Amino acid sequence: MVVTLLYNIVEGIISISAGIVSGSIVLLSFGADSYLEVLAAGAVLWRLSYRDEEAGERAEERALRVVGATFLILAGAVVFQSTYALSEAEGAQTSVTGLLVLIASAIFMPALSIAKLWVAARTGMNVLAAEAKETIACSYLTFTALAGIIAVFLLGWWWIDPIAALLMVPWLVKEGMDGVRADACFDGERPCFCRACFFGVRSCQPGCCAPACC
Repeated sequence: MVVTLLYNIVEGIISISAGIVSGSIVLLSFGADSYLEVLAAGAVLWRLSYRDEEAGERAEERALRVVGATFLILAGAVVFQSTYALSEAEGAQTSVTGLLVLIASAIFMPALSIAKLWVAARTGMNVLAAEAKETIACSYLTFTALAGIIAVFLLGWWWIDPIAALLMVPWLVKEGMDGVRADACFDGERPCFCRACFFGVRSCQPGCCAPACC
């Protein structure tokens, strides 16, 4: 999780800077989401710092609600900015820096997620498994943003950037609502890293694999 924190901080700085220079809503949104992921990972670390289980659960609920609210705010900002850009026919310029950071994220983040799932299975840390799945889900944003930036590069379609940003909104709203409701998606799950569970990506149900598989 520390690696996730550090990477997302650097990723956010580069993405937002490139987004400002190129006028890309996708890069700005992607960079803002990086800092929301920093908040989410920080909330997990905060939760693990509590020895008292009941106090830890209360702290986790408060953190989830705050992070969820920020996701919903970001979703609203993306809708407003994208709609404005489409109405004014304003598109993003090409950004080599933005393209490179998205390619790096598309390679690094899924690999880091799998590594965290492997550790979670061997240590029995449900909270780490949940955080890893969150990172995997965020890869959707990475590939969506990457597709938009590549289209601007290759085809010069100005409208691709705001539309790609709008494609991020359903995920942002889902994560926001889950956070506001303080849903703990890992309650009752058993961290696993076997083939039947797609190496930890899918929830491991009782009896779906032998204990030795982990």
